[in-house]
Amino acid sequence: MKTVCEYNKCTGCMACIQKCPKDAIRLVDSLDANNMFIDTNLCINCSACYKVCQVNNTPEFYETKYWLQGWHKKENIRNESSSGGAATALAMTFILNGGVVCSCTYKAGEFIFEYANNVNEVKKFGGSKYVKSNPECVYRKNLEILKMGKSLLFIGLPCQVSGMKNFIGEKYNSQIYYVELICHGSPSPKVFEKFLQSNGINLFDIENIRFRKKTNFCISSNDSIYSKILPDGIQDLYTFTFLNGVTYTENCYSCQYARTERIADITLGDSWGSDLSDDEKSKGISLIMCQTEKGYQLVKESELHIEPVNREKSIQANKQLSVPSKMPQERTVFFEVLKNKRFDYAVYKAYPKKYIKYRLKKFIYHFKNGGAK
Repeated sequence: MKTVCEYNKCTGCMACIQKCPKDAIRLVDSLDANNMFIDTNLCINCSACYKVCQVNNTPEFYETKYWLQGWHKKENIRNESSSGGAATALAMTFILNGGVVCSCTYKAGEFIFEYANNVNEVKKFGGSKYVKSNPECVYRKNLEILKMGKSLLFIGLPCQVSGMKNFIGEKYNSQIYYVELICHGSPSPKVFEKFLQSNGINLFDIENIRFRKKTNFCISSNDSIYSKILPDGIQDLYTFTFLNGVTYTENCYSCQYARTERIADITLGDSWGSDLSDDEKSKGISLIMCQTEKGYQLVKESELHIEPVNREKSIQANKQLSVPSKMPQERTVFFEVLKNKRFDYAVYKAYPKKYIKYRLKKFIYHFKNGGAK
């Protein structure tokens, strides 16, 4: 079957689906890769999908003008954030200036994009999300918002920003602000769902979820059904495979956005290369890269404590600013097993020694706390 871009190189940005005038494109998520297939019976060969695809037509890259680091001035917001709370600060300021914010959130079992029209709604966007989110529903809505004369702040992964830039075009450049998040790679949501299923959990039963708190990379949730299966102090298998780069979709390992030149007005990440004190680092420090003057102005207007950061150290500490994640050799075995077996069994086959160590830690924890599981 015909695909919009090269087979297994699709980022899943969904722009082509929204651009097609005949609804002739469908996504096939095979756990380890995304592909957009074209229904040739419906296709009118207008090439709209090909032109909007950021794999085929990548927007212009820009050198970073301002290398900064900082954090939200309000201590409670900084504490609640995965890093320094920079995205929250930018979103709140943008709304107070009369704009609309569009970003990713978790809702009713899905990782989707929604809108915030007041500062109280910004909280739903908080926290890192180590799973591929779906921006399909916001492309046309974003264009409608801009046509109404409103300003829009779009926050997403580099490939999602790139897809949105191609879809929107240059006509509304003065109204739309793009913020991209430094990304190691993103797994299919089906991978996360299989992980939950292996623990007897239905994703749709979970009301809220976090993938990280500062330097603690471990899934957490306020839902008791989740916390009793994954106790504090033990890194879950989903986080383990994510941090080892096993679960990303195939396109991530040849990511064209893993470079110092960027495509957004502002790039956000963690300031791992900061020279500030360990105490300050433990509270969370955001890396803030500004490629455009309008992006820099938004940063300066926001409720952020900002200061310069060393460019070379920042690049060295954030490898995705220079090279894509490397595909582990264990990935092939992991996905071959995962497509037909449980998540934990796939981890066992790919990482037998580490899996046994994980099971032992979990056994000891439950034995000390009222019975082994």
